[in-house]
Amino acid sequence: MILLDGIWHPSSKIPFDHSSLSPVIIPRGPKNPNPRAPHTIFPPALLTISAPSPSPNQQDNNNTPQNPKKKKKRQIRKKNIIHKTATTNPQSAISQIHGDSLPLTQMTRASRDSDNSTPEHNRSSSRPKSDGPEMRIIVPLQGVVQGRGGLVLGSLLPCALFYFLQLYLKSRNRPSQSRPSSPSPLSTPNDHNPSPSSPPSASGSSIHRTPSRGLLSPRAHPSVSSRAAAVARPDEDSLYYVGLKRCLEDAYHWVDNPDGIIQLGLAENRLSQDLVLDWLEKKAHGALLGGERPDELSIMGLTTYQPFDGSNNLKIAVAGFMNQVMQGSVSFDPSQIVLTCGATPAMEILSFCIADPGNAFLVPSPYYPGWDRDIKWRTGVELVPVPCRSTDNFSISIAVLERAYTQAKKRGLKIRAVLIANPTNPTGHVLSRETLIDLLDFVTEKNIHLISDEVFAGSIHGDQSKFVSVAEVLESEGIDKTRVHIIYGISKDLPLAGFRVGVIHSYNDTVIVASAKLARFSSISAPTQQLLISMLSDMQFISDYLEVNQQRLRRMHSLFVDALKQLGIKCANSNAGFYCWADMSRYIKSYSEKGERKLWEKLLTVAKVNMTPGLSCHCIEPGWFRCCFTTLTEEDIPLVVERLKRVTQGPK
Repeated sequence: MILLDGIWHPSSKIPFDHSSLSPVIIPRGPKNPNPRAPHTIFPPALLTISAPSPSPNQQDNNNTPQNPKKKKKRQIRKKNIIHKTATTNPQSAISQIHGDSLPLTQMTRASRDSDNSTPEHNRSSSRPKSDGPEMRIIVPLQGVVQGRGGLVLGSLLPCALFYFLQLYLKSRNRPSQSRPSSPSPLSTPNDHNPSPSSPPSASGSSIHRTPSRGLLSPRAHPSVSSRAAAVARPDEDSLYYVGLKRCLEDAYHWVDNPDGIIQLGLAENRLSQDLVLDWLEKKAHGALLGGERPDELSIMGLTTYQPFDGSNNLKIAVAGFMNQVMQGSVSFDPSQIVLTCGATPAMEILSFCIADPGNAFLVPSPYYPGWDRDIKWRTGVELVPVPCRSTDNFSISIAVLERAYTQAKKRGLKIRAVLIANPTNPTGHVLSRETLIDLLDFVTEKNIHLISDEVFAGSIHGDQSKFVSVAEVLESEGIDKTRVHIIYGISKDLPLAGFRVGVIHSYNDTVIVASAKLARFSSISAPTQQLLISMLSDMQFISDYLEVNQQRLRRMHSLFVDALKQLGIKCANSNAGFYCWADMSRYIKSYSEKGERKLWEKLLTVAKVNMTPGLSCHCIEPGWFRCCFTTLTEEDIPLVVERLKRVTQGPK
């Protein structure tokens, strides 16, 4: 809308230049000797037309006495004529008001031409001063309320707001004293006084301009998501990862770094790597480059795309390897297997499939400290520790599990599954068939899932111990299989942690389909798949390896536990895994998490030995530590004993 002599008219009837950011100043013909005078800055929402005050003859005519009634009729008639003319010919209406000598379109061109004037002309030219107050025609926002108060809302308030905006823009566009600025397309010759010392621009103008990049650049760095901020926090919340990091920075080596930190906190099997190395030396070349014929070499299996959830040949090989590990007690269907790049993404994908953010898993504790990150970070699933005690050799109690389930429901948590490790980690014992049956009955009663992590299934070192998989129990008991899922990998039973191969085995078709699609984010490389197909299909090698590896585990476990006994450190009864669960509570000053933390720090800095403290495993009894002995050689055990004496025989 446009205000003409107190009357609002549609703005579409009054043409003006939308491309200009400045108002168009329409001078009066004879009174304006310079029609290209510069204009001031106003936002494009305002169109200001300045008109000089009336001439002396007009002032005399205005001072002549007239009949009030005739004068009022004449004013009304004039308003009607202007209103009618403004509807059909807006330029004529403006001319009737001001008697202007130039059409509005010519005034727009004149305003543009003023930007192209020479610097000398800009310095000598100035805006023509009118003899009286200015009349402004304002184009406000279209939502201005008409009627009483419309004049104030439509003219005075926008004028005041844009007046302060003009001052703000002028203050921002002032030339900086520290560096010269180039002319801005938003500025006009009257914005700044040209400085004689400033270098002229390419167009011959010395008008300063503030770069728009400086005006638009943010004051601070863009923020990241709250999820990324939470993940990026320091590792001080988990001593398990802090110890791994420190040991990596100062790792022990009997030649290169004999005073480094000895690693007892990482479950990595270095006892039987020589067996795998022998096989690779003999058969790796043919496994990777072998073609369809014995004498043919090909790289097709290495350079082509493979299914995200693993090739069918590798699934068949993995299923056969798992059958050998379970000693033929159970058969695994390759169609119920999804392969991922490690057991960690396998656990995360499975958690994503069976639980929503905010749901929870019941987890008997102490448990593997990596689950806190593997499950909670991206899925949003909570873990509820179910404490097990040393008086029961940290065995799972269904009564305690029931109590934890009830308390979680009172807290508003929706329990979706029970998560177990079999063999247990960090305590290192195999779950009995009776315990597995009780767990299956519990999850069936609560209508929830059961996840069994069986990555140490083939790493049994007890003389009379036999591993029992939950899949074997399902075959014999006839329990609903759709709620049971198994996690497996080849980084433990085979010393191939760097190959990064994990397994999801599920009897639930929906879980298998969803997991296969999600595996696109954690697929195994084609060379790794090609090599493993050949290795895992070599049943004689796998059989010999499992037998020799278990013998070495048994011997190393016995030597390490006996060495700890010499220091007065007792271990919980265990028959599987790469570790022992050691009780060092007698060496902490205060029987609390704080005392355990201080002992862990002393072991790391004084004894230069890294162990996993029980508080990282959510053990409710302070003083327990997980010690992984498969990272050592037999020659390293006396050195570990000597270093531990710095803590056990020294002052507390």
